[in-house]
This record gives sequence, C-alpha cells and structure tokens, in this order.
Amino acid sequence: MSLLPLLAACGTEAASHSAGGGKAPAGSSGQLDVPVDAGADLKKQYLMENAIASCMKKQGFTYTPEPPMDPASSWAHDGADYELTKKFRQKYGFGYSAAAVYPDDPQVPGSKAATKPSANAEYVGTLTPAQKTAYDKAMGGPPDPKVGEKDWTGCEGTANKKAYGSASAQERSAATASRNQANAQALNGDQKLVGLAQSYASCLKKDGIPVTTTQPTGIGEMVKLQAATSVPAGARGSGAAADETSEEPMSKEEALPLLTKEIDLAMKDLECGKEFRAAYFPKFLKAPGSTGAG
Repeated sequence: MSLLPLLAACGTEAASHSAGGGKAPAGSSGQLDVPVDAGADLKKQYLMENAIASCMKKQGFTYTPEPPMDPASSWAHDGADYELTKKFRQKYGFGYSAAAVYPDDPQVPGSKAATKPSANAEYVGTLTPAQKTAYDKAMGGPPDPKVGEKDWTGCEGTANKKAYGSASAQERSAATASRNQANAQALNGDQKLVGLAQSYASCLKKDGIPVTTTQPTGIGEMVKLQAATSVPAGARGSGAAADETSEEPMSKEEALPLLTKEIDLAMKDLECGKEFRAAYFPKFLKAPGSTGAG
C-alpha cells in the first residue's frame, strides 16, 4: 500500500465498524457524538455508525456504534507529523516486529492489547447459529456485482444512503476513482515534489536501501512496504500470526534482533524522506476530496 491508495479513501465511506480511532464512545442514547472538528467525510462515517445502530435496533439486534478511524491520525504517525513518527519509529520501527516484543502495548498492530474483540464481536459471539444468520442478513454488506447489485444491502445499505445520498455505491466508487487519478497525476507532476523525491531516493541508495519507485505518491511508503515482506508472521504477535498462518508467535528474545534492524531501517527512511514528506503531506491533505482537508 503506497500513499496513492490512501487517496482512494478520500471522499468515500471507510469500512464500517473500524473501532479504535475515535474519541467519543456511545452515550446513554446509544449514539456517538460527532467531534466538532471532524471533516466532512469523517462526519458521514459517524452518521453511518449511528444509523446502523438505529436500524439494527429496529431489527431486534444490538449494535454498538464504534468511533471510526480518522485517516489523519494514521498519517500523522506515518510521516505527516515528523516528531510523532520519529517517536513511534524509535521504539517500534514500522510496527511489524514490535508485537512480539511488546505484546501488551495497544499501540502495536498485532499485539494482544490491540487485538481484543470489540463490543460487537463479543455480542455476536453470544448468538446462536440461527440468530447469527439473521443478524448477518439484517446487517447486510457491500454490493455483489456478480448478481447485479449496485448498493450495500441491509442496515449497511440504509445507513449508507442516509450518509451519502441516493447515488449508488458503484457510481460513487467510479467518481472517487476518477478524482483520485486526477489527484495522483497532480502530485506526481508537481516539480517540487518530483525533485524532493529524487533527493529522497538518492539518500536511500547511499544507505544501501533499494529504490523501486521515485513517484511522489509511492516513495513515501516504499521502504515500509519492502520491510513488510521480510517480517515472519511469528514476529507480528499472537493475534496476527494466528490469523495469517499456522506459524507460532516468536518470543521476545527471538523478535528483538528483528525489531532492532527494523528500527534502524525505519529511522533511515524517516530522515531521508524528511524534506519530501514536509512538502508532500500538506499538498496531499489538501487534494480535492481528501478527508484530511476537513
């Protein structure tokens, strides 16, 4: 995943039930309070969560709306905020090998603390098979083009329409793809970013780090993606290893050398790309349709 796919989320609904990113738990009314500083798209995601909860209640089920993740919060730790990214990488590297070393740290993807089931997962776990089937039907899901569907179904579909209007999910997806392509072309054609990306690449090469792209929309995540392919599933923590493979989780002692190497790579990447990211993210977040633009 490069910075370019991040643009794909701009202006469209993010995956529902993405807990952990919001700050406002559901109150006594069972509805989330929308943060006053939330951007337009983030507000729609909050609206979707609340609408799903109301719809499921009418169907006789409990759904706890979960604060959606604000993409800007992940970008902040991925280079948009240099100091925050530096603090994270100095301890966790890219976050791939850290789970086995810090299994109780909720900031680490794949750690035990980060993979605790949500309130909705726990609720679904109490249902009988028949109730679970009815729950899934009531919840619905994304459109299946194979059967000619263009919209989400069930309560997902009801909430989707309430948040995003009458245009079909298919139509919005096409419009978003077109806008993202235009955004990417503008960023990749920005001569200042092109020059900074070249300098970024030269710095990486001096450190012996392979460079597979110098496009502004790709280089920022290039080293991180390369690192991801070399990390054994066992180093990603008990949650990740259990989901991805049958590989046993590594011990802290086994994973620590991998994390040390990953931290060194992550810090070199951060420093080489410091000037590039300082110029790239303000333009990326202001791109038409970007959720970061507010």
